[in-house]
Amino acid sequence: MDQTLGKEYKLCSQKIIQQIFEEKRCVKQFPFVLNYCISELPSEKLFQIVIAAPKRIFRKAHERNRVKRLCKETIRKNKFILEDYLTENKQQLALFLVYTNKEEMNYEVLFKKTETLFKKLIPELSKLNA
Repeated sequence: MDQTLGKEYKLCSQKIIQQIFEEKRCVKQFPFVLNYCISELPSEKLFQIVIAAPKRIFRKAHERNRVKRLCKETIRKNKFILEDYLTENKQQLALFLVYTNKEEMNYEVLFKKTETLFKKLIPELSKLNA
C-alpha cells in the first residue's frame, strides 16, 4: 500500500474549506478537532486535508511547523484506515485538522490519537450515508 502523503492530499480550495465550516460537522479526540465534509474534490485522491496549529498557542513559526509536521506524519501512517472506508463507499472527503494542545506531544502518543480519531470518524460517516 502507498504510504505517501504528497501535494495532492493538500486541500487548497477556499470554497471547500468554507463549506467544511458551514456544515459544522466535527469529531474530537484530544488533542485534535477534525472538521469534515463529504464533497467532490478537484483531485482523484479520496481525501484532502488542511492541518492547523494555532498561532495563539504556538507563537513561534518553527513550533507551529514542527507540530504540523508531526501531525502530517501520523496521518501519513494511518491514512489507510480512512482510505479503505472511502474506497468501499466511493466517497471523497475534505478534512480540516486543528491541533489544540498547549504543548507538543511526542510522536507515539500522536500516532495513537490519530488512529483513534480516524476510527471515530468512520461511524460518523456511516451515519451520514444511512
